[in-house]
Amino acid sequence: MTTIDVRPVTLPRVIRSEWVKLTTLRSTIWTLILAVFLLIGFSILISAVVSATIDQASTRDRANFEPIGSTLVGVFFAQLAIGVLGVLTASGEYSTGSIRSTLAAVPRRLPVLWAKIVVLVTSTVVLTGIAVCIAFFAGQALLGDRGIGLGAPGALRALIGVPLYLAAIAALGVSFGFVIRHTAGAIAALVAVLLVLPIVVALIPGTTATSIARYLPAGAGSQVFDVNAGAHPDSLGPWVGYGVLCLWVLASTAVAAVLLTKRDA
Repeated sequence: MTTIDVRPVTLPRVIRSEWVKLTTLRSTIWTLILAVFLLIGFSILISAVVSATIDQASTRDRANFEPIGSTLVGVFFAQLAIGVLGVLTASGEYSTGSIRSTLAAVPRRLPVLWAKIVVLVTSTVVLTGIAVCIAFFAGQALLGDRGIGLGAPGALRALIGVPLYLAAIAALGVSFGFVIRHTAGAIAALVAVLLVLPIVVALIPGTTATSIARYLPAGAGSQVFDVNAGAHPDSLGPWVGYGVLCLWVLASTAVAAVLLTKRDA
């Protein structure tokens, strides 16, 4: 008689399963590669263009030139790829129907959500952390005499802040994927929150727009790698701003957790 070895479902085992999914699906691998390429490629491109044109710029532009920001411009493109990847890790299983097998194997359900977030956030921090270091040092080298080193004010915080910001965007994407469960709809909602909503808020007359905009996820969270964060009276500051982004993530994750346990697969 054959004996079947039945092991209890634990979070580490679910995490291992989600790691296998992440590393074996070509769509997720290519999306991660795209994010790294955007982070490095645009930063190097902008740095090269700035280096070639800065001497012809106006005196005011040269005085306001900020070398760290020019080498981190790729973050704003990479966040879309990371956010889409977060959505795909959740909504992709609903699209194929494999979510039924996943939830059958993990009947308590919530470990699936935690595992997806842990795996994607960890992968994002590691890969984008390496990528942003490459982007920074390559960009500063291209800037020549106008480049700076890691010891410059705000430089180290910017290099730490970029992967932290992108990790939060990844977690936000996962939660949107579980809440909406439809890939196109979840991506549209994420893009609306990150990019469209700030534009709509900016149309509000008076100081109300500024008061609202600083609490939006992208505007608040991006201050963690902005060397000028805190210089303006309306700014939340780098870590308070990042804390606001984390609150957005926690709120959306809480909604995803409730819906995951209440709805049918």
